[in-house]
Amino acid sequence: QVQLAESGGGLVQAGGSLRLSCAASGGTFSTRAMGWFRQTPGKEREFVAAIRWSGGSTYYADSVKGRFTISRENAENTVYLQMNNLKPEDTAVYYCARDRRVRPEHISRWHGQYDSWGQGTQVTVSS
Repeated sequence: QVQLAESGGGLVQAGGSLRLSCAASGGTFSTRAMGWFRQTPGKEREFVAAIRWSGGSTYYADSVKGRFTISRENAENTVYLQMNNLKPEDTAVYYCARDRRVRPEHISRWHGQYDSWGQGTQVTVSS
């Protein structure tokens, strides 16, 4: 089974930027859509962004459109989340995940569609 490891989180002031990375190893990557989710204690896991297995096509939650960009480098087995103009409400643990389907036509925002998850990286945005 693929292993995912997130990195790049930290503490930033509102309006700042961070780039999260997710490195995959031990399993298939380039044939799977990838997604980013976030979670705050006491809340359900929230969809943030996803990208098609081959790149190009992306989908974002309304709350992050225009501020976040998901990308991937299949040769490096890595997916990224560039986060700009961060807001305090972006504070959460961010997780990357792999879609369970092989070369799916459409990407999904449903957490149940993803079968592998990283342990998360904390993002904290101060006012």
